[in-house]
Amino acid sequence: MDLSIVTTMYHSAPYLREFYERVKKEAERITFDYEIIFVNDGSPDDSLQVAVSIQENDPRVCVVDLSRNFGHHRAIMTGLEYTSGERVFLIDCDLEEEPELLGPFYDRFIQEDCDVVYGVQKRRKGGLFERLSGGAFYRVLSFLSGDDMPRNIMTARLMSRRYVKSLLEHREREIYLGGLWHLTGYKQVPVEATKHSTSESTYSLRKKTAMAVNAITSFSDRPLIYIFYTGAALSFFSALFILYFMVRKLFLGIEVGGWTSLIVSVWFLGGLTILFIGIIGIYLSKVFIETKKRPYTIVRAVYRKQGPEGS
Repeated sequence: MDLSIVTTMYHSAPYLREFYERVKKEAERITFDYEIIFVNDGSPDDSLQVAVSIQENDPRVCVVDLSRNFGHHRAIMTGLEYTSGERVFLIDCDLEEEPELLGPFYDRFIQEDCDVVYGVQKRRKGGLFERLSGGAFYRVLSFLSGDDMPRNIMTARLMSRRYVKSLLEHREREIYLGGLWHLTGYKQVPVEATKHSTSESTYSLRKKTAMAVNAITSFSDRPLIYIFYTGAALSFFSALFILYFMVRKLFLGIEVGGWTSLIVSVWFLGGLTILFIGIIGIYLSKVFIETKKRPYTIVRAVYRKQGPEGS
């Protein structure tokens, strides 16, 4: 098969038919040997029913129904496992990323003789807070990981079969795809594109914060190293202060007082202790999750031209 198209569904029902028509039209400009894979990530609306109705009228469509909501990145990895095309086009179906990107991505893919062409936002969408926080996230992640992570990347990307095969070799349960895309390597070419705002984001501030923590702790051990250096620095300066107060007391006869400074110091050191224990706890929780080796998704049924599979 020449081309596989993968997308995930969550509150996607209003966009599915338009997305299907547009991406189908764009795919047929390249080849008629293609497939479209819809992954239902436990969507609470009727996205599954709409996708299945599309599948019933087009044998090139496959619908993978997950048993519950597992998260965007895990659903993407599951969808990629069902692809068979020599090239794989990944894109969100909410029309914030234009299906017509497939054409220019394909042209650039051939021109550059690369393994990945991925979209980068010309200007990060959202308000001032979202743009500033997004920029800060990528700077912190690049600093802590020791690698220059691509910024403002989009889901939309065209990938070679060998790249997808290598990407699927990553089997961790706590997935941050932005890092895995970069970590997998190969020749990757960015293309500027516009990301529209067609609906309210399903990523709340809590989910974004959780994703940032997961990304940093998944791709860097530097927070643990900084804990050691911070503790060493605090111990060193504390020893200097103790020596200073001993000299004042023994040689100058100056009494050491000040309950306020004492309480502030206790609160400061107590806060650092709790913070550091929390960071270590996050890493331990990741070890706990990974060692259980649970599947990162469970597929309830697969709808293809020969009918639904599974129970």
